[in-house]
Order: sequence, then C-alpha cells, then structure tokens
Amino acid sequence: MSMVLFDVPGPKARARHKIMAVIGIAAVLAVLVYVIMRFIATDQFSARRLSWINYKQIQLSLVEAIGNTLSAFAVGAVLALAFGAIFAAARLSDHAWVRAPAAVIVEIFRAIPLVIMMFFFYYGLPVAGVKLTAFTAVVVSLMLYNGSVLAEIFRAGINSLPKGQSEAAYALGMRKTQVMVLVLLPQALRAMLPTIISQLVVLLKDTALGFLITYEELLRWGTRIGGDAVNFGRPMISVMILVAAIYIGLCLVLTWLANYLEKRNRRNKKVIHLDHAEPLALNEVKV
Repeated sequence: MSMVLFDVPGPKARARHKIMAVIGIAAVLAVLVYVIMRFIATDQFSARRLSWINYKQIQLSLVEAIGNTLSAFAVGAVLALAFGAIFAAARLSDHAWVRAPAAVIVEIFRAIPLVIMMFFFYYGLPVAGVKLTAFTAVVVSLMLYNGSVLAEIFRAGINSLPKGQSEAAYALGMRKTQVMVLVLLPQALRAMLPTIISQLVVLLKDTALGFLITYEELLRWGTRIGGDAVNFGRPMISVMILVAAIYIGLCLVLTWLANYLEKRNRRNKKVIHLDHAEPLALNEVKV
C-alpha cells in the first residue's frame, strides 16, 4: 500500500519516527527551559518590571489597542472576503474582457508585499495630494493583499467541484448566476472553510504591521510600554509575552469558530440525510 507522494511507513519506520519525535520534543523543551532560566537570571520577571500592569491608564490603553486591532481585522476581513468573492467571480467569467483584467489585478496585489502597500498608501499617496489615516491605510492594504489570496481560494474551490454539478444545473435550465449561487458556492464553501479561516488568521496577524505606519494597534502599544525605562526599567520581555499571548488567544478563537462551523455543517448534513432517507424507505415498502 502506498500513498501519492510517499510509501506508507512500516513498523521499523514508525518506531524510528517516534524516537525522532521524542528527541525533537525534548530539544524544544530544553531550549524553552534555557530561555526561561536566562530570563529569570537577568531579572526579567521581577516585581519592578511587572509593576506596569497595575496602572489603570495602561490597562485602559491596552483595551484600546486590542479594540484597534480587532477593528482593523473586522473591517479588513469583511472587505477582503467581498473583494475575493467579486474577483473570483470575475476570473470565472466567460468573457475575456472581464476575466483578463481581474487576473492581472489579483496577481499584482498578491505579489506586492503587504508592508510596501501600507507604506505606499500612508506615505506615498500624500505626495499626490491624497492623505489617508493610518487605519484606512492598514485596512485597504489588508483588503487588497488578503482579498487577492482569497480570490484564488474561492476560484480553486469552485473549480475543484465535479463538472457534472454545473452541467446538471444547466440541463435544468438554470442561468450561470443561479448555478454559481445555488449549486456551486454552497458546496465549495464547505471545502474552502478551513482555508478561509486560515487566511483570516493570517489577516489578523498582519494587523501588527500597522505599527510601522504609526497605527495604534496592539504591537505598537507593546513597543511603547516595553521601552519605558524611566518608570518600569524597560519591561520589554514581559510586555511582548503578554502581546503574544493575546494574539495566540485571538487566533485560537478563530480556530474554535472554524471547528464550530464545521461541526454544525456536519450536523445539518446528517439531518438532511435522515430526512430524505425515511421517505425513500417508505416508498420501497409500498412498492
């Protein structure tokens, strides 16, 4: 028995893989212990360096920074999904004059680094007389870059469906818009959901790049508080650990949402299957 890219490992190979996994986990744990010990030895977790979290103003600014991060993520995610859906539909169009420009736009914005787009919209456009706020520059950049990636995800998901699905719908007299909305998209979304959520996680983490153009998000708040040497003795390590923990928590929430939607989708499919199975059984009994 073999898979497409590699042979299924045998008993000796599986034992060897387990040993390598144990060695790898032990090495990672050893590195983590060493790093933590160095933090303790350099007095990174002393009461003085952790006193910053007790100040009410800092707590309020932290809540504001999290709100700015979530605002940029929410608006950017909605616009990116809309951008991806529109340009995916354009790339699937039967008309070359619609399909070709959409392909050029998607490939251009997918190839340009996100940081360059943010710098262009925030620092470059004012030279031409167009001034954008930091929030707008971050959101527009997130929309263009992640929307282009999502457009390819949508297009690939729809093209992965069997052609018989669309052919059967056309045979029933449906127009292309009806085939896309009523037949293809509902099936493709089930397959694309994990990839879409993964890209939204990337979008959430990309909001951290906003600190480069002075957007007051979570990372910029961390660098500002962590570099305060006068009051807290530069508590950069503890602040960055907190910032990383918040990002991890937000990403885990998105992952939980993806799992919840997938399980709910499975339950709905099971209910539909049972509802259709019962009448079929009754018909067979009557016959």
